[in-house]
Amino acid sequence: MAELSISRNRRAVPKVDLTAMVDLAFLLITFFMLTTSLSKPIAMDIAKPDKAMDDTQEPVPASRSMTILLGKNNKLAWYMGETGKSQPVIEGFDGIRKSLMINKTKVEAANASDPKKSLFVIIKPTEAASYKNFVDIMDELKVAKITAAPAIDDEHITKEEVDFMKQQNIY
Repeated sequence: MAELSISRNRRAVPKVDLTAMVDLAFLLITFFMLTTSLSKPIAMDIAKPDKAMDDTQEPVPASRSMTILLGKNNKLAWYMGETGKSQPVIEGFDGIRKSLMINKTKVEAANASDPKKSLFVIIKPTEAASYKNFVDIMDELKVAKITAAPAIDDEHITKEEVDFMKQQNIY
């Protein structure tokens, strides 16, 4: 039993029993530990091209695909469709959200808002890109509500894409 003894000038020593207070403290600590939820990790789905599944995957029409090339100095290049058939646009991360929303709206309008035919994004991080840029573009896709999981393709960056990025000094 826990006691607190207080001595005063030759009088009877009063005894204070602290057992109830200690019990209450442990009950409160236990209550708050059990009712508090710990932060849960949030993960985003990422799809990388599967070499074994190349023949069985349905091709995505070029009119629905947007390719984003991550470069250095927080810059990126993006284009709609196939490589070499449309001119890439150089942007910073402050303008990519608007471009994503515009392209998403165009694809939805062209496909009568069919959820199975939404904008498909291919992200190609280059050697010059930082991990922060990759996380930032994934966040921008989440904010823009791109429903299809993005494809990450860091192995198939074409020579034309590399040459364009070198000309623009972002590779």
